[in-house]
Amino acid sequence: MKTVFIDCSPKQRLSASGFVATFTRMFVFGRKVQCKLRTPKDFQPIFEEIKDADSIVFCMPLYVDGIPSHILPFLKEMENKFTNKNVYVIANNGFIEGRQNEPLMQNMENFCHRANLNWCGGLGIGGGVMMNVMRIMFCVVCALSLLQVVLNGFDFSLLKDSLDDALVILILCCGIISFDLWLAYCINNGKEYGKHYTRIMLPSFVFIVCADIFFTIISLFQGGIFRGWFSKKKPTM
Repeated sequence: MKTVFIDCSPKQRLSASGFVATFTRMFVFGRKVQCKLRTPKDFQPIFEEIKDADSIVFCMPLYVDGIPSHILPFLKEMENKFTNKNVYVIANNGFIEGRQNEPLMQNMENFCHRANLNWCGGLGIGGGVMMNVMRIMFCVVCALSLLQVVLNGFDFSLLKDSLDDALVILILCCGIISFDLWLAYCINNGKEYGKHYTRIMLPSFVFIVCADIFFTIISLFQGGIFRGWFSKKKPTM
């Protein structure tokens, strides 16, 4: 059995789609290939991997309540090349509710019916931004714990603090992890998954504050406040 995971995020690195693709792949058996879909030059290498694949897992963000535009030309070409492949989708969005991904799921389901592909369902995740924040925080905490061990030696209280941090992250992500493991089970057995929606287990009012802080910090590092809206722009011809 061969499964192709397609990371459809236009981001070059640290995307929620790439993260969830890598995480899901850990629990899928058989041959596994993970591809990045950003530009038309990526089309043909991915098509080559799909030729002998049993299942295809699209991992993508929600853009304007639908499929990101750079994926549409890929789907158009794919429609005329392959049939009878199992297709699963993992969609994530910056909203707190996973059900916001429903329009994207409907689009992908319609595409599969038109292309004679086997629509096996998908998982919609709310709070994709928070997934990125928590995995970065987890890596930072682990690095700091390791540094303290190197500098001060092993301390049981330090291990306890690290385990407490890991437990908090697991609790916040318990819905995503459980639904994702179920999806991996369906992929392994070629079964239909249906459509399911989950989210980061965080109160909405807390999520909004954390997301605002995160986006503000990212904006400052990527061209100024509001992602460079106020920065000077070269005139277009």
